[in-house]
Amino acid sequence: MGRAAEKTSRNPESAKPMNKGAESETIKYHEELPSVHEDRLVGFLHRIIRAAVRVLSVLMVLVIIWGIGDVIHVLYTRLSEPPFLLLNINDLLQTFGAFLAVLIAIEIFINIRLYLGTNIVPVKLVVATALMAISRKVIILDFDKISADYLYGIAAVVLGLGISYWLVTKEAL
Repeated sequence: MGRAAEKTSRNPESAKPMNKGAESETIKYHEELPSVHEDRLVGFLHRIIRAAVRVLSVLMVLVIIWGIGDVIHVLYTRLSEPPFLLLNINDLLQTFGAFLAVLIAIEIFINIRLYLGTNIVPVKLVVATALMAISRKVIILDFDKISADYLYGIAAVVLGLGISYWLVTKEAL
């Protein structure tokens, strides 16, 4: 898109250009849930769904705060047990898992916020979030307790998400 399209309104409800010289060019948002619809019932239902997404975003913030508390709790309990102020490898993996869970929750919140702000599903961010989630799983894997099939499945998911991310990033260039 050109400079005129970049200067258009960020409001997803109206795709009117902000500057007068770009009146012929507008950004067309992928509106799945427009608040104004020719059928009043459908418009009302769309507003309910958008309100539900807002509630989910508030709940996600609460989950993030809860996750931070969990990280603090995990660190405190692991460091307060004998031997004091030392972590073994399993403790480190559980701590990393708790940290990454909070980061994944933050990424999901960002996805929700972008969805609410633009009505565009940010595919690159969704794939990156999924890649982070499967990476968390790989980091905390206990190789003594998993089967080879499970490991092959995770490898296939990582490969698929990695290729997807590369393709989405390549297209953006």
